[in-house]
Amino acid sequence: MTHAFFKALLFLAAGSVIINMHHNQNIFHMGGLSKYMPITWITFLIGTLSLVGMPFLSGFYSKECIIESLYESNIIGSNFAYFCALIGVFITSLYSFRLYFLVFHGNENFQIKKDKNEYTNSLTHFPCESPSSITFPLIFLAIPSFILGAVSINLILFGNFFKDSIFISSKHLGMLKLSNHWSGYLNFSLNSIKSLPFWIMIFGMLLSWYFYLLKPNNINTIKSTFYKVYKLLKNKYYFDWIYEEIIVYTFRKIGLFLWKIVDIKLIDRFIVKGTANLIIKLSSNIRNLQSGHIYQYAFFMIIGIMLLLTFFSLNEKL
Repeated sequence: MTHAFFKALLFLAAGSVIINMHHNQNIFHMGGLSKYMPITWITFLIGTLSLVGMPFLSGFYSKECIIESLYESNIIGSNFAYFCALIGVFITSLYSFRLYFLVFHGNENFQIKKDKNEYTNSLTHFPCESPSSITFPLIFLAIPSFILGAVSINLILFGNFFKDSIFISSKHLGMLKLSNHWSGYLNFSLNSIKSLPFWIMIFGMLLSWYFYLLKPNNINTIKSTFYKVYKLLKNKYYFDWIYEEIIVYTFRKIGLFLWKIVDIKLIDRFIVKGTANLIIKLSSNIRNLQSGHIYQYAFFMIIGIMLLLTFFSLNEKL
């Protein structure tokens, strides 16, 4: 439920930015938009903080409860799931604040057109705030993205909201331990400052701030130093290449073979049309025998009688 609100908020805020950037979606052509689009900026920040799990925002309660229940769980694989969740916290914080800093802060990397023939990625005017048809839904979505988690967590997770539809199995001790230690949303948020996920999230945020605002040139240094790792990540572990060049290519070749050889030549030409052509030729030859001349019919009858007499006489001798 919390995910629905803050994710919808982020998507709509992204659309607000894209519209005012003349549909240019390259974040490296943006920057410094906070002073031009204050409502979009604030609401996008609320959505980002909720997404990364900042205490007191809605996304924090859903994310933190999942991570804490993993930590308390005794099910096989829960330790690995907890480790993966911590990695997810770091990566989410890193890329979310990277997007936020590059779009709304730092240098203004967009250009303003001076004539109509100028570079197409340039803007005809400076960005401005979106109309109320966009800003009003942004504000509407920002409110539950900020407070909905705090006002609903006790009822939904630890109250009786789902008592007639969802129950916690006795094997799942993680949620049971979490409910035993539950003392309200305020203490839950305050105690999270001492938790590992909180500091991992802060570390990801500071790393984004350092590399994309404070020392952006260090990114190029890291790229050149760890070029092979960068290339591996840039190519997304070559999954797209494997998919396009090996899997898709192989199945495309198989599909072409089945289409051109099996379907067209074997089925259409040989089986379907071949059978029809055979019937046509056979019927044409048989039709030639039906000439309508009595002497031909008499000749065939005589030949037939002779063959029958020969056949019966040979059988009697044998």
